[in-house]
Amino acid sequence: MGRRRAARDERRTREFAAFVAGAGGRLLHVATLLTAEPPQRCVAAERLLTAALAGTYARWDQLRGEDPYERTRQELAARFAHSAWRHRRLGPPGHGPLAALTPRERLVLVLRLHEGVAEEVTAATLGLSPDRVRAVCARAVAVLRDPDHDRDRDPDRDRPRDQRAGAAPGSRATEGRGP
Repeated sequence: MGRRRAARDERRTREFAAFVAGAGGRLLHVATLLTAEPPQRCVAAERLLTAALAGTYARWDQLRGEDPYERTRQELAARFAHSAWRHRRLGPPGHGPLAALTPRERLVLVLRLHEGVAEEVTAATLGLSPDRVRAVCARAVAVLRDPDHDRDRDPDRDRPRDQRAGAAPGSRATEGRGP
């Protein structure tokens, strides 16, 4: 029994190493776009990708015909969305090609335009409506086309209304919400 398990673990490791060798560069590029880091210094992107690859490796035997690239990209998007507050880059230009965008805008833009994920799939992945995904993508494209685009730099812009700073109890932002 020990030999079978060792052989299975060895095969799993070889398959995963081959996958990473083939898809690692593109996945790192996606992670770099998401974190808005320059390609020369992409420490957060490497950390994000390592965590996503670890999640994929942990579920490698459960993929059963599922595309490992798709699975890793979903893991990458989920991890980025969960920790997006760490990747907020509204600083000076030069942090990366998408540094002027909010984390949500970067995530939608990368999934939709760079990775070619369908609008409905992107919406389901992010827990948004397809109309919201379309609006976020259009706003992100407008910002990238026109750097002087009139954007409010409100840090709470992507938060739900009831979680925005300064939302007073009973205000329209918290109206109809329970305690």
